[in-house]
Amino acid sequence: MRTIFSPDHALHHGRSELIDGQLQPCFEKPERAELVRARVEAVGLGPVEAPVEFGLEPIRRVHAPDYVAFLETAWDEWVKVHGNYDALPLVWPTPGLRRVLPDAIDGKLGYYSIDAGTPITGGTWRAIRAGANVALTGAAAIARGSERAIFSLCRPPGHHAGSNFFGGYCYFNNAAIAAQHLLDQGANRVAILDVDYHHGNGTQEIFYNRADVLVLNIHADPKQEYPYFLGHADEAGAGAGEGFNVNYPLPWGTAWPSWNEALEAACARLVAYRPNAVVVSLGVDTFAKDPISHFRLETDHFPLIGRRIARLDLPTHFVMEGGYAVEEIGVNAVGVLEGFEQG
Repeated sequence: MRTIFSPDHALHHGRSELIDGQLQPCFEKPERAELVRARVEAVGLGPVEAPVEFGLEPIRRVHAPDYVAFLETAWDEWVKVHGNYDALPLVWPTPGLRRVLPDAIDGKLGYYSIDAGTPITGGTWRAIRAGANVALTGAAAIARGSERAIFSLCRPPGHHAGSNFFGGYCYFNNAAIAAQHLLDQGANRVAILDVDYHHGNGTQEIFYNRADVLVLNIHADPKQEYPYFLGHADEAGAGAGEGFNVNYPLPWGTAWPSWNEALEAACARLVAYRPNAVVVSLGVDTFAKDPISHFRLETDHFPLIGRRIARLDLPTHFVMEGGYAVEEIGVNAVGVLEGFEQG
């Protein structure tokens, strides 16, 4: 299996995030991607190659142009006002306030964000551009039909980013960009299977009114876990998209048997949809030792996930998402890919 990877991911290196009422060092850090890449090479999964440049238009197919423009200029605007330290929002247009785009950078940050845990830094723009190109390069290979599966080792992750907002360590929704590119290259239907611990709220928002992308999320119950305000079982899509969004919320403490039941249910829905390809939002923060998650999967379960996905017998694009137990992230993420190859 070929891996697409850009070292430019390391240009995004946040100093701190607001979590549990404190500013703490970011759990989402460059070391994550480097350890996964090292594991890919250590097990001989396949070649590691650089992405192709696609420009901004494929990104704008998913994200609103004003949002893309904001991300491009946010750091420079921030530095002019505050100086050279991480940009974090402090106020949001919650119900009762008007959603009018402010001129001030502090207001813009709140307008386009959902949390205070996703800093914008001096290297964020180049890193997220590179991540989108990584995902697009993988999608283009799948669209050509030249490969059964490909791994886009994206960082920062993407599935919490919506059409016009960032959060949850995510800025551009790499999986959504990849899915849209597959459609633009001739696919009739694409499925996104999100196995990250946290609900892919951004992916759901982007495709919620559409029938050409089936979105399946297996995740922690939003009544207990981030992002809290999306990911319930009754969210099934709207308009043309009714029936094409499926959530499998699971309680804290979920172990392999229950998690695997949800995977089997999701795979059954996916097969019935008959997509041309599947994009897997590959998060491994379901691991029992993950520092910000509460599921109980073990290392030997991740290859089983890959084997089950392989049984779908579809062109498959793995896009890296979360996973914050850095000592094990490479073994667990690549374990899914090895399981797929064995399957």
